[in-house]
Amino acid sequence: MALAGLGVLSAYAPELRSGNDGGDHALSRAATGFGALPPLLRELGEPVLLSRGALTEASSEGLLILTPTGRSTANRIDDIAHDGATLIVLPKWVTAPDPARTGWVMTVGMHPAADALSALPEELRQGAGLVARQGREQVIMRRPNGASLGAPVEIEGLRTLSGNGWVPVATDEHGDPVLAMHAETGTYVLSDPDLINTQGLKTLEGAQTAVALLGVIRAQGAPLIFDLTLHGFQRTRSLLRLMLEPPLLGMTLVMAALAVFAGLQAAVRFGPTREPARVIALGKRGLADNTAGLVRLARREHHLATPYALLMRVAAARAIGAPRSLDDEQLNAFLDRVGRSSGATETYSALAEQAQAARTPGDLMRVANALYRWNQELTRAHQ
Repeated sequence: MALAGLGVLSAYAPELRSGNDGGDHALSRAATGFGALPPLLRELGEPVLLSRGALTEASSEGLLILTPTGRSTANRIDDIAHDGATLIVLPKWVTAPDPARTGWVMTVGMHPAADALSALPEELRQGAGLVARQGREQVIMRRPNGASLGAPVEIEGLRTLSGNGWVPVATDEHGDPVLAMHAETGTYVLSDPDLINTQGLKTLEGAQTAVALLGVIRAQGAPLIFDLTLHGFQRTRSLLRLMLEPPLLGMTLVMAALAVFAGLQAAVRFGPTREPARVIALGKRGLADNTAGLVRLARREHHLATPYALLMRVAAARAIGAPRSLDDEQLNAFLDRVGRSSGATETYSALAEQAQAARTPGDLMRVANALYRWNQELTRAHQ
């Protein structure tokens, strides 16, 4: 049972992990994570999906949100096939785990602009640049036409995107792009994650701005898909997992039931299994069994009483040393005298008459028991 439980837990380990490890993904509740955004969107009635595997054609209408952490995850972005809109959120903070609280982090600095841009695929990284403000300032998000977007929020070291080939979607109050679309690939890039991460949602204004930013680049009612595969939470296919899901689940249950039944059989059985005997035995034993079977089949068991009495007479006479010159009547008389002198319960002559009078197998058994007892009494007294 322990081994079976370990196998099931191993097969579903990625789904069972809480994900609250302080990373930059939608399961992390750290300040730099995005764990607060999916619950907020669900409370607003928006469809949200946490993706652990390959996307299907049905998800092409949704907005895929990728949160890479650097060059190692950037190389895997090209392996994600998605026909719909895609948003890449650039990393910003260098963090270390908080030793006092599990899942919390401490910021120890910011990623240099080159390191943050390394999270983009090669075709998006060419010609792109990041410009960072100094200190903590209030930022007002606007559309390219000057319309306000969301509410004013305070951001520390706001980063904006620069370079040719980028179409501004949302800018700061100075007109510098914060959310932009690549002109050739149509991929959206958010230059500062503090606009939608947990730390940015700690105020009502931050939550309003985050929802407004996502609403600009996704279709009305389309789902928001947060990718988790870049952070090691993908749902992998394995033989063990395949056996625990339909249609092979039935076979696995049958095998488990057979194992239980085999264990029960081994627990209640005593001794080794009996080997099947031959239908026709070999040697003297087989000859005797066949003869007995023929006698039983003919229903002539009671006729064996007289021959058995004669065999017992010969055995007793040999044991007590009776003279060999005696005929049958003289030998019977001799055995009777010896029996009376030794205190035998019955005489041989009486037992011989009972043997001749036997008519049923029950009579045979009674006479045989009496002859055996008489022989024992006679030979013990003689010894």
